[in-house]
Amino acid sequence: MTEALLPQAIEDLAERVVQENAANGRRVVLAESCTGGLVAAAVTEVPGSSAVLDRGFVTYSNEAKMECLDVASDIIETFGAVSIACVWAMAKGALDNSNADVAVAISGVAGPGGGTELKPVGTVVFARVKRGDIGEPEGELKHFDGKTRAEIRAQATLCALELLLP
Repeated sequence: MTEALLPQAIEDLAERVVQENAANGRRVVLAESCTGGLVAAAVTEVPGSSAVLDRGFVTYSNEAKMECLDVASDIIETFGAVSIACVWAMAKGALDNSNADVAVAISGVAGPGGGTELKPVGTVVFARVKRGDIGEPEGELKHFDGKTRAEIRAQATLCALELLLP
């Protein structure tokens, strides 16, 4: 008997992500910061995920966001790493540096420290960019009320998986 690596809700949603994207012939790329690769880990727990996941970037530091995903330093200096502007640039950079059809990016404050009055612990931002789309990118700021770092990261992982659904 094998123990599950991740909570059942995450595994179930990841399975839907793989099945539905595979059915649509769609490949995905991830740009993760506060989730530290949890979204990619969830997807790769599903058999057949290689048909869907092109790659994942874990860009935890600001330097990594700039070097790996081409996020402009002025975006981070002006808006911060936990901003819609930053995750949109992360998602665009991930898409530009992959063979995927859709990118999802995540950045946030998982705690227990690091929060501010404007961006308290539990603040997580998400963006989704689809190849070929014109117009405003999709972005969302959420405040998760998890009591622990693990709870906030799990809630962010679920949200990111939902954004990967076609």
